[in-house]
Amino acid sequence: MEPLCLTRLSRFTRHVYLLVLVIPSFIFSVMGFLNIEKKWLYPFMVFSAVCMLLVVTSFNMGLVSSIHSINSLFFFLPSHLRTNQTSPAFGERKASPAPAPAKPAIPRFAYLISGSKGDLEKLWRTLHALYHPLNHYVVHMDLESPVEERDEIAHRIERQHVFAEVGNVYVITKANMVTYRGPTMVANTLHACAILLKRSKDWDWFINLSASDYPLVTQDDLLYTFSDLDRGLNFIEYTSQLGWKFDKRAMPLIVDPGLYMSTKSDVFWVNPKRDLPTAFKLFTGSAWMALSHDFVEYIVWGWDNLPRTLLMYYTNFLSSPEGYFQTVVCNAPEFAKTVVNSDLHYISWDIPPKQHPHVLNINDTDKMIESGAAFARKFSQDDPTLDLIDKKILRRRNGLFPLGGWCTGKPKCSEIGNIYKLKPGPGSQRLHRLIVGLTLKAKSEDHLVAMVVHDEQSRDRIIQASFD
Repeated sequence: MEPLCLTRLSRFTRHVYLLVLVIPSFIFSVMGFLNIEKKWLYPFMVFSAVCMLLVVTSFNMGLVSSIHSINSLFFFLPSHLRTNQTSPAFGERKASPAPAPAKPAIPRFAYLISGSKGDLEKLWRTLHALYHPLNHYVVHMDLESPVEERDEIAHRIERQHVFAEVGNVYVITKANMVTYRGPTMVANTLHACAILLKRSKDWDWFINLSASDYPLVTQDDLLYTFSDLDRGLNFIEYTSQLGWKFDKRAMPLIVDPGLYMSTKSDVFWVNPKRDLPTAFKLFTGSAWMALSHDFVEYIVWGWDNLPRTLLMYYTNFLSSPEGYFQTVVCNAPEFAKTVVNSDLHYISWDIPPKQHPHVLNINDTDKMIESGAAFARKFSQDDPTLDLIDKKILRRRNGLFPLGGWCTGKPKCSEIGNIYKLKPGPGSQRLHRLIVGLTLKAKSEDHLVAMVVHDEQSRDRIIQASFD
């Protein structure tokens, strides 16, 4: 776009040229029409030249205030010749909204990887298995972890040359107290979301994992598979059929000492019990999820008060990490239609189910791979199953990063190459089949999700919307 002064100058020059070219022709035409004698030709031309000079000078000095004024001098020309064809100056141009920037072809993930006491080596291994320069990572070891472990993970990340060069791994140095069954885990997740929103807008999905999780696909597989997906999708396992949880979780009131104590202790119950809510519908599901950037902004910024209201409600809810995000997304009409009912995990439960899932071992390998899931949990430290996953699936050796299109160097994958180059493997095909099945199910089946309708009369009128 031309500066304003250059725009005016160019217009002035064009009109001067127009005067020089048109006026002599006009003079001779008038002379021929009036049959002026040759002896008057010289005085007439001098007079015309003086008039032209005065007009040009007046325009240059601002006496002729607009393009329209000088255009009026050419009343004898056709309108399409005397009309100014240049674009108007800034003051006259109507502002038009800038087009939204196009999303990059390759998505980005923002991870929270959290650990507790004794999880240092597990967390370090999981971080390497999940690493890709395009992604963002927040690492947190809770307040129960010894200071030595928290300092060690921070020093390792600082000294790792790839992490240092890319600068996409962030350690929460001021540790939070986290109780799994209490709201402090929700608060820690929201804390990581806020950090990621502040540090960068250049990511598409937030994924929360623990040090006991491990990937079943490479990051190239994951990035490649998600490249074709709607960036607004939220992968959250949910159900409105709480069953026994109504009486054991929704109605009891609990207090999480992690909110006000510096040492970890279990939640405790208080009386009396409370009634089930009528302003919103309760949902439950998995504590692990992949949330869209838009939904993360919604729950952190809360331009609608629903996320804050539910956060306060779930402060006294047992196992709130398994209900808060589900209840928010399914009660917000603009996001309820974006939910894909999956946590992208392979998790095996004992029979009968216990508080924590079955610890996976080498006998679960085939089922894990056949599931097509992106992640699995729960693993013990240095379990042989992890070595098998590293060798057969991630192609990760000697504690380095999994082989991918982005890395180079000797030994393999020790240096940064072209970070936009993807080399998806068989894992992308397995994950693609899973994602296709999940999204088709979400679109085709007539399961019911409770949705709160915001209207002028009441924001608490619950209707049923056909959606899985």
